[in-house]
Amino acid sequence: MLPDSESLLLLVTREMPFGKHKGTLIADLPGNYLNWFAREGFPPGEIGRLLALMHELDHNGLSDLLKPLRARVPGGVRK
Repeated sequence: MLPDSESLLLLVTREMPFGKHKGTLIADLPGNYLNWFAREGFPPGEIGRLLALMHELDHNGLSDLLKPLRARVPGGVRK
């Protein structure tokens, strides 16, 4: 299943709402943090879905797909 464009845009605009990396854009979370969630379980709801998507992109070396979106949203629209 392919991610929709809105989900990809959220990765470069939505901040991590809790934990060690609170305030960090989801697209900027370190791989080891995403791997920890993959092992321990993603949280429920939208944040879990976005973390799982970012983990897939990071794990498969596809994070560069977000570069055009980052350019489209200078500085990120943080929510």
